[in-house]
Amino acid sequence: MSLTTHRDQLPDGPPRIGLALGGGGARGLAHVLVLEVLDELGIRPSVIAGTSIGALIGSAYAAGMSGARIRAHLIETLGDRFYLIRQIFGARSQPIQKLLNVLPMRSALLDPIALLDLVLPAGMPEDIAECEIPFRAIATDMRSQQAAVFGRGNLKHCVAASIAIPVLFAPVAIDGEVYADGGLVNPLPLDIVAPLCDITIGIDVTGSRDDGEMTEQPSVTTMLVHSVAIFQKTIIREHLKTAPPDVYLDLDVGQFGALQFNRAREILEAAEPFKNEFRQKLQQVLNVPPQLTQLKDGS
Repeated sequence: MSLTTHRDQLPDGPPRIGLALGGGGARGLAHVLVLEVLDELGIRPSVIAGTSIGALIGSAYAAGMSGARIRAHLIETLGDRFYLIRQIFGARSQPIQKLLNVLPMRSALLDPIALLDLVLPAGMPEDIAECEIPFRAIATDMRSQQAAVFGRGNLKHCVAASIAIPVLFAPVAIDGEVYADGGLVNPLPLDIVAPLCDITIGIDVTGSRDDGEMTEQPSVTTMLVHSVAIFQKTIIREHLKTAPPDVYLDLDVGQFGALQFNRAREILEAAEPFKNEFRQKLQQVLNVPPQLTQLKDGS
């Protein structure tokens, strides 16, 4: 666990705050705690960028949902549905027509757009540009091998592109181009929000601890997910060396597997200790009086 800041002096007037939410599979459900702290402090980001699970949760927050509402929605929605998906990967069950897109190969990939039909809350805007807070979803353009930054376009399709981990999810076609998980090129999109704000907040949920699934004979899925996590962590470390954010939170709940969405409540409980530390650092960086939080908590 680490939380660092590097801003010595804030600009005059209310600072523009940029929030970058990284990818990390189910571990990224812990992003919700960060959103709750922002709500408690009355802090509204000026721009949000999200990769993979960060794009999913970030889009809901940018659309106007509170952190508490997102938490309740995730706990209610996840569980059996994602347990079933996990069983499909582990036991090679028969494909579910609603979720699986059978390709002309000996595999069945999850359809990320159909998946979002189950996960995204009702009332989401159709276009990213209609979000209450400016929002950017990060995906990988498979043709150019570069990051694609979606600031407009069909929200569901753009978020689906951002979460489409190769081999696990079918790629997403948008305007004739093919896109996959944004974590392949930009797992923590700090560079997207930095030019648009005065203060940058980066939330890293890739984790660093063994989740207990790496046995002597790990499954193909486990090896794939761990390989992606190692790759993402390496990219993030290099980015932090050259352009560290004003607030960086390594929200490590690595004891949970990246596909264990059915353990949403446990993941949120395990991440709870990070909440107070994050709140204190934000108060320090943004000069928010501690009494404000007490009033908002009703104490």
